[in-house]
Amino acid sequence: MKAIFGTPTLEVAELALEQLDEKWGKKYLAAIKSWRQNWVRLTVFFKYPLELRVLIYTTNAIENLNSVLRKNTRNRKVFPSDEALVKILYLNVYNITKKWTVKQNWGIIFYQLSLLYDQRINCLV
Repeated sequence: MKAIFGTPTLEVAELALEQLDEKWGKKYLAAIKSWRQNWVRLTVFFKYPLELRVLIYTTNAIENLNSVLRKNTRNRKVFPSDEALVKILYLNVYNITKKWTVKQNWGIIFYQLSLLYDQRINCLV
């Protein structure tokens, strides 16, 4: 499946699906059939640039970050101020990003998001 999601275009993804079917179609008939029936819905993300698709497809970093933030804020029921909470969250994000071995190119990703969602991104800047 990674071969399908990692392709540059929808056409190449369709070829990758054919190869997947040839290799695994007999063993996983129901799964391949489901992919074919839901192909239009499963490939919506091809309208996004490759960097955004990789980010959409791999949510492990986001899930990991959320778990670390929950772990470090769970024991503190009350924060003295909103600023104290923001500082704790900032320091957690800062510390965990040092440990990441796979670096996302956030400059390109932010630029692409700003092109796709101009109204939403401008309000954050």
